[in-house]
Amino acid sequence: MKQKKRRCLSWGLLFSLLLLVPLFAPAQAEKSTDSEALRAGKNFLDTAVHSEAEDQRLLLKYQGLRVADVADGMDAAGLQNIGLMDPGIHPLWRDTEHFTHRFAGVAVTARYVPTQDPPAGKIAAAAYDEWAGDWYDRRSSEAYIALIRKGTALVIEDAPDADVGSIGSYNILEWQNKGCMGVVTSATARDTDEIITERVPLYFREPGRGVRPGRNELESVNRPIVCGGVLVMPGDIIVADGDGVVVVPRAHAEAVASYAREILENDKEGRRDLYQQSGRKEDDSIKK
Repeated sequence: MKQKKRRCLSWGLLFSLLLLVPLFAPAQAEKSTDSEALRAGKNFLDTAVHSEAEDQRLLLKYQGLRVADVADGMDAAGLQNIGLMDPGIHPLWRDTEHFTHRFAGVAVTARYVPTQDPPAGKIAAAAYDEWAGDWYDRRSSEAYIALIRKGTALVIEDAPDADVGSIGSYNILEWQNKGCMGVVTSATARDTDEIITERVPLYFREPGRGVRPGRNELESVNRPIVCGGVLVMPGDIIVADGDGVVVVPRAHAEAVASYAREILENDKEGRRDLYQQSGRKEDDSIKK
């Protein structure tokens, strides 16, 4: 009798477990699907999209603002020590008369990474040209050109230790012609003498001599990047001058600009008084 009772209990337990299987199976299948999707790669930070009209309206608020003013605005918005790039990211050239090296723009981002593949080696010139052209086309292109419009600040995270000049006198001028206000990179640029002559605002770490083929590859366009030690999201406001570069998160851009404008106007007013007291001739830094 006891044996029959145990057998009934065993069948009852088995039946209960079988009822639970459908409850666990979908969760396990979903977990498996999630892991497969993650293994294929996944981005967790979304790229917000803004219209050109929205960009222009916001940039008007940053017209003439200095990095120092904006840094004060960031403090007032509760963003102390956020967005200020490493001072090693500096202007290639400075215009201390009319301040044409300064700019404010809306971030379009690109990320180049070091390649894992070897260089072409010693081959015939024609073969090298074909290899390099294919590399530019398929692996290290400038796909972000399609996103440049009036008011753009092109921000590039580049292979940190590669002696590569992803930015040169030709492409930076082409970007400017399409509406780019200025360029910021975490790494290098080449043709620096010509860029100085062209007067295209460029903020970079140091000169680079090599070309992209065999050195870097384009990893992403208009995704979050790190430049000068800070996060840059597409659509953020970039302000650059002789003090360096500051990145203003888009969500805080209006509040930061409002405070920064007050700082700038008060500074100009005070320095105008000092200029008059000393008989100093007015310059662009104090003009209304």
